[in-house]
Amino acid sequence: MAQEAPRKQKVVIVGAGPVGSLAALYAAARGDEVELYELRGDLRDPTTIPLNFTKSINLALSERGISSLKGSNRHCMIENILKDAIPMHGRMIHGRDDGKLWEAAQAYDVHGQAINSVDRGTLNNAFLDELERTPNVKLFFNHKLTGADFHSNRAWFERRAPGDTPLPGSSNRVPEIEVSFDYLIGADGAHSASRYHMMKYSRVDYQQEYIDTLWCEFRIPPSDSGGFRISPNHLHIWPGKEFMFIALPSPDKSFTCTLFAPAAHYVQLESSSQKLVESFDTNFPGVCPDLITPEALQEQFKENPHLPLISIKSRPHHYDSNVVIVGDAAHAILPFYGQGLNAGLEDVRVLFEFLDKHSAYDLNASLEARRESRRTAFQAYTDQRTADAHAINDLSKQNYLEMRWGVKTPLYKIRKSIEEMLDLHVPSLGWKTQYARVSFSTQRYSDVVKVARRQGRILGYGLASAFISSIAVAGVLVWKTPSRFSPLPILQMTIGLLSETWTQILPKRS
Repeated sequence: MAQEAPRKQKVVIVGAGPVGSLAALYAAARGDEVELYELRGDLRDPTTIPLNFTKSINLALSERGISSLKGSNRHCMIENILKDAIPMHGRMIHGRDDGKLWEAAQAYDVHGQAINSVDRGTLNNAFLDELERTPNVKLFFNHKLTGADFHSNRAWFERRAPGDTPLPGSSNRVPEIEVSFDYLIGADGAHSASRYHMMKYSRVDYQQEYIDTLWCEFRIPPSDSGGFRISPNHLHIWPGKEFMFIALPSPDKSFTCTLFAPAAHYVQLESSSQKLVESFDTNFPGVCPDLITPEALQEQFKENPHLPLISIKSRPHHYDSNVVIVGDAAHAILPFYGQGLNAGLEDVRVLFEFLDKHSAYDLNASLEARRESRRTAFQAYTDQRTADAHAINDLSKQNYLEMRWGVKTPLYKIRKSIEEMLDLHVPSLGWKTQYARVSFSTQRYSDVVKVARRQGRILGYGLASAFISSIAVAGVLVWKTPSRFSPLPILQMTIGLLSETWTQILPKRS
């Protein structure tokens, strides 16, 4: 029997956001014929309306994302993305005491590393321009995935564009097109149609949660002289126990800001324009009127939507050798660790590393052998990324509490100082903060959690020992000079500090 002639694979990618676009570049670089389908219009067109009807929380690009971009070997594209990125070297915490405004910087890393504030439009434009220059990639906008058969490897899309004619006898239906493929990558976000159709074939464990927090976008304009009104190299936080306000720098010298608060708080703010201004003055001192005028604050709160935050976990992330999901389609992550984009881009890198490792691109192998290699690679991808996606999902939830309250507590600062001192002065110990491991390395998220817990236990035991020693010293002082020292206040203070140490120093288990 004649050997089957090698041929290029055809991969269909659903979703032309950053994650889907990077997947298209990785597949194209390996010789696949790539077709990229996007529900929205061309994302480079400023009139294209985002799916959530707003701009979006600015993207934070860190080491995982940059490493994944480099894996595409598109050096000019990466340079274009990073040249407009604004490095943020730490948080700037804002507050007011005794009527005086204050701000306190908290560096992200003792070695000066920074995360990068990136405009979503800049990122999308760079990806799509690069894809348009790639000969084995075809872009299809205004195409909605309406069905998929992952046994026969066919998908159906509705094409909705100006001038399309509905089907006869139908007021809103337009003709569907049928597309065949060797495999499909779903990168179409939290409300993924790809995942929905995959779940008809694969027994997917699926968990969706809306946290009791809404978000609304605001904008701090440039100063009258055209510069930044506050430091551009920090992520600014106005923390509160139940809510927070953050600001990230943009290339046009403005800041994209977000109010995170429980739904009940939004109801109160919506009841009166004056309550909105009063709430900002009380909870986020220095924002209004110093950075945003009361009129602009009220207008933006009224005009910009108040949107929910969704968290999604799923397993598996594939079905057989025919479909695999990446990014928010596989694991929607809350934005409080700035890892949603980075985790999605890392999905792509890990996926294609497994495809390469298992010889899924061996052109000398038969199609059946390549399918088997792809099946093995997809399973390895699911096994690794599920654990990591669940880990960063949990870390992001925990970091919301840290950002809106923990950053102000003494014991948060104590642990951070100790870990940074060990990292800087005794690097042989391999000691780093959890944040540094997440943002400035490509260490697996699940391994980061394990190491952080171990470090937390060691610090907890160390501080507990220090407190026990202090009790012993206090006891000696009381015994020797009872007239000068009362044992009860010392004991109460020590127990309180010990209790707070164990609850805040040790990482929480999910």
